[in-house]
Amino acid sequence: MARYTGSVCRLCRREGTKLFLKGEKCFSQKCAVGKRPTPPGQHGQARQRKMSEYGTQLREKQKARRAYGLLETQFKRTYDRATNMKGVTGELLLQLLERRLDNVVYRAGLASSRPAARQLVTHGHFQVNGRKVDIPSFTVDVDDVITVRQRSKEIEHFKAVREGSPRILPKWLSVNADELKATVSALPAREDIDFALQENMIVEFYSR
Repeated sequence: MARYTGSVCRLCRREGTKLFLKGEKCFSQKCAVGKRPTPPGQHGQARQRKMSEYGTQLREKQKARRAYGLLETQFKRTYDRATNMKGVTGELLLQLLERRLDNVVYRAGLASSRPAARQLVTHGHFQVNGRKVDIPSFTVDVDDVITVRQRSKEIEHFKAVREGSPRILPKWLSVNADELKATVSALPAREDIDFALQENMIVEFYSR
């Protein structure tokens, strides 16, 4: 499957905000958004014209898509799924994105970034309710328990997780770092999103 393989720091600069794609670097002085807050490219420092309504909607859609690491087809499929659910479409879209297994692994502190979490899931290091799951888009539900497989617990990455500093966790997750276990205690709420996003703009983009 096609996937973006360029510099992820360029994506953050293009969207003008941290998308937390580079792990600990995003929290350090080396973060590209802090050092060079202008869009990438030779025209990045030129005066920016006022963005159109369509342009604003597009940027919000791209921001969400890039933050969660989805291709356009995957993202549109998730949006269509949200429209078929009862409730506010924008909030349901964000909820579905947050409930992806790769995102849960990241938010639980079991990976340093969403791209890193996606790789760990794909390599088969996790179980959901005792069953191996290697699909990053797998949707977790309330009371699901995500654990690291027994044979994976001794690799250096997970040793570092057990010994590292605890991360500030979203309210909908309960984590036991020593056991490398995360439990979904509730569905994610709108205020649990960890970066600025106007989801209503995404709904307007696809409603044109």
